[in-house]
Amino acid sequence: MVYKKTKFTIKTKSAPTLLTHKINGACIEVHKALGAGLLENVYHKRLKHELSLRNIHFESQFQIPVYYKNQQIQTDLRCDLLIEGSTVLELKAVEKILPIQETQLLAYMKLLEAPKGMLINFNVANRYYNGQKTYVNEFFRKLAA
Repeated sequence: MVYKKTKFTIKTKSAPTLLTHKINGACIEVHKALGAGLLENVYHKRLKHELSLRNIHFESQFQIPVYYKNQQIQTDLRCDLLIEGSTVLELKAVEKILPIQETQLLAYMKLLEAPKGMLINFNVANRYYNGQKTYVNEFFRKLAA
């Protein structure tokens, strides 16, 4: 499935911040129930379920469109989760987040024109303090205060 850009209604910087709190709550709930040490796809499935329970709209595992000189090129880039059309979630279950994984998230945010992104690592003892990094980009900076 290829992503079709949907217009999101986020107009201010406070809206993605509130959404971040909701996403963190869902991630903490999943981590609290499952703990560390499982494969990424297990957390992904449970997080989708938890987001649904909380009525948080998301799209999952779609192909990210890439354009070069106004022509779409075929790629295998997949977005783990796009929440409310504005926040990209990249899920990991790894010992350590690598710089390339951060760069990948920033690229996905740019391609999807999403103002915010979160890198979530479930393979940690305390997911809130050690298992998340949040990023913003030029789309976020353009939002009203």
